[in-house]
Amino acid sequence: FRFIFFTDTHLQPELSATDGTALAMRKIKSLKPEFCLQGGDHCFDIAAVPRDRSLMLLDLYQKTEHILDGIPIQHVIGNHDVFGRDPSTHVSPSDPLYGKKTFEQRFNTRTYRSFDHSGYHFILLDSIQITPQRDFDSYIDEPQLAWLKQDLAATPAGTPIIVACHVPLVSAVVQYAPPGDKVGKSRGLLVSNAYAVLALFEGHNVIAVLQGHTHINETVYWRDIPFITSGAVSGNWWKGTRWGTPEGFTVVELDRGAAHWHYETYGWTSPSPERDAFKPISNPRESI
Repeated sequence: FRFIFFTDTHLQPELSATDGTALAMRKIKSLKPEFCLQGGDHCFDIAAVPRDRSLMLLDLYQKTEHILDGIPIQHVIGNHDVFGRDPSTHVSPSDPLYGKKTFEQRFNTRTYRSFDHSGYHFILLDSIQITPQRDFDSYIDEPQLAWLKQDLAATPAGTPIIVACHVPLVSAVVQYAPPGDKVGKSRGLLVSNAYAVLALFEGHNVIAVLQGHTHINETVYWRDIPFITSGAVSGNWWKGTRWGTPEGFTVVELDRGAAHWHYETYGWTSPSPERDAFKPISNPRESI
């Protein structure tokens, strides 16, 4: 069967992002997946804007996602999905929607969980943790590690397992970040205690790990497990391609215990493109 992993929609009214997201979802629906995984960062940016703007963004996202009506969607939490995290929002930690509560209520789900589908086991992780300074860091906390260990132990031996998280567990993104690009060197770029998670995978039939956050399309193998980072629906935050990765999503097909995947674009052209350091140039004399 086929499912779609789409991530980093970063929906907002500006930059025609709503139109772009709608176009992507119409393309997704045309592929007739059995379900979708949304890999996080639904809107831009409920972590750093006031309450009224955050609620408007969430309403707009859910209205746009309704294009996929009839296709089940599982949601993964991203760093831009943590309501009111930045103190500049003036949202109090006592607000009933503060932090991850908005995500849990809006999408009627826990931030980490697992489910089974057609003989495959899916594990969705929460890679976002709020610091005492109301910043975010990326790691899998101790209660979640304990839960993951139990969940894997309860999964029948040999069951093919697919894992999804927002921030990559394994990626080579730092190696090819263009000079001066702050994202390539920012804290929270990768899961800082990935070693603890990877150790739990040993002895289990993990056939794919799906990741987002970097807006780059790449696959890195570690001990025969493919760590598939998907490019973003929003590309370079709705300003063109990101390091040569166009706006798109990942199509995954599962067959007899094996995963096959490819990256799919959906025909979007940014109305406000920015120069992409990795995008081929038509004139070789032109300076990058």
